Amino acid sequence: MAKMHFLTEPPQGDGMTTYDEQNLVTYLRLLDAEAEGADWREIVRIVFEIEPDSDTEHARLIFSSHLARAHWMRDNGFRHLLQKR
Repeated sequence: MAKMHFLTEPPQGDGMTTYDEQNLVTYLRLLDAEAEGADWREIVRIVFEIEPDSDTEHARLIFSSHLARAHWMRDNGFRHLLQKR
């Protein structure tokens, strides 16, 4: 399986982006892991396949920015998915 490429921070805005569409599963995985109380370092290793100890600041930014976007998708972005149908 090919390793996914993730931006450090997903594109922001009030609309769903192509990047969001490509990362819906990632966002769901992040929300599930958060709900289970998983440690952010473990989430970064599993979801993003990066070692948080090698660049903690970068790993934390990828995690927090994608989790914030996952929250946005959960709270707002799903409407864009429904409008496509």
